[in-house]
Amino acid sequence: MATNLAIDDWLINEAKAIGKHKTKKGAVTEALQEYIQRRKQTEIFNVFSKIDYDQNYDYKKQRAVK
Repeated sequence: MATNLAIDDWLINEAKAIGKHKTKKGAVTEALQEYIQRRKQTEIFNVFSKIDYDQNYDYKKQRAVK
């Protein structure tokens, strides 16, 4: 899908340099992938912060050799 975006040239050039990308498309694609990944990680973190854990659970007990 072809899309025209007005992105600051300094930002594109900086992203290309840091990411060692040869093209604007490569820099933008990787930036979007990282953005999506970071947002998904934030969602996962928010879910884990809402889970109540049993303070008395002894994980070592289950590892013991029987």
